[in-house]
Amino acid sequence: MGAPPNTALVVRAPEGQSPTLVKEELPLPSPGQGQVQVKVSHVAQNPTDVQSFDANAFGDGVVLGCDFVGEVTELGSGVTRLAKGDVVAGLIWGGEVAGLGGYSQYSIADQNVSFKVPASISREQASTVPLAAATAWLALFSKDCLSLDRSKASGTSVLVWGGSSSVGLYTIQLASICGFEVITTCSPRNADLVKSCGANHVFDYSDETVIAKINAVAPNLQYVFDTIGNTTSSSFASTAFADRMGNLCTVRPGKANTEQVTGNTNVTDVLVWTAFLKDHHYGPFHWPASPEDHALASELFEKLPRWLDQGTLKPNHPKVLSGLDSVAQGFQEYRGGNVSAYKIVYAV
Repeated sequence: MGAPPNTALVVRAPEGQSPTLVKEELPLPSPGQGQVQVKVSHVAQNPTDVQSFDANAFGDGVVLGCDFVGEVTELGSGVTRLAKGDVVAGLIWGGEVAGLGGYSQYSIADQNVSFKVPASISREQASTVPLAAATAWLALFSKDCLSLDRSKASGTSVLVWGGSSSVGLYTIQLASICGFEVITTCSPRNADLVKSCGANHVFDYSDETVIAKINAVAPNLQYVFDTIGNTTSSSFASTAFADRMGNLCTVRPGKANTEQVTGNTNVTDVLVWTAFLKDHHYGPFHWPASPEDHALASELFEKLPRWLDQGTLKPNHPKVLSGLDSVAQGFQEYRGGNVSAYKIVYAV
């Protein structure tokens, strides 16, 4: 018998033309050291997928998709945390390596940056976890981001700007699990959701007095994570520091859209791919391998099954679309600004 088919959604971008998504058959990916091959059943859509496609960031012949769930079908050398037949949720930078991504029938997972899916949650729920949870975790605790001290969580406030975003919901929960006081902003319709995730104080980001209200409950605020990263979010959120020195981490790589922050704001950015122990390049940016971030991420992925199984951490609400043929529809839903408090997931 020959190898099973590996149908993937490939970006085709001939010179001078707009990119398109085309279903093609690709060779099966082979797992390397510490990796496993996964037969994908579900892949979650992330903003980076749409942004990379629209900007043709990786060029012709790549497969996008970063969050996926499926069954382990082959082990690479040195794998100890996973076994054949395990149902796992994995993270990969779809597009970085040609032909390798989540929008395909088979992909590759790193044993340290993936987790076994507990039976108490669905595969589609599990697919919403890896990228957003790891982004939140690194933003909070990486030495190159907010670098929060978990041993001094009590009495320390963190402002999560954009609490009902996918990353925002995981940030609220992870900060709360670790004992920090969490303040967040969102639209009023999502206030109950973010409170259920552990936010201590919730404010309407469009309220003209929102900064005054934040200062009233957190007069010594020093930490802000901007999970939105649009043209005004970081600059506006930074005013919550008043005349104090503060630390703001943005979800936008390269610290984009932070030029107008207050003068007393130290800006960092989070790139979830530092979870992998390798160098990364994207456009003009270079991120060297970070053993510290890899160790942090590995710690998170070890804890995730127990937290999810106990209900300590709740996955995002998935909206499931059927098949790779529906990806173009999901991309358009994101472009239209219609994705709020749920995550699009494709059943492959």
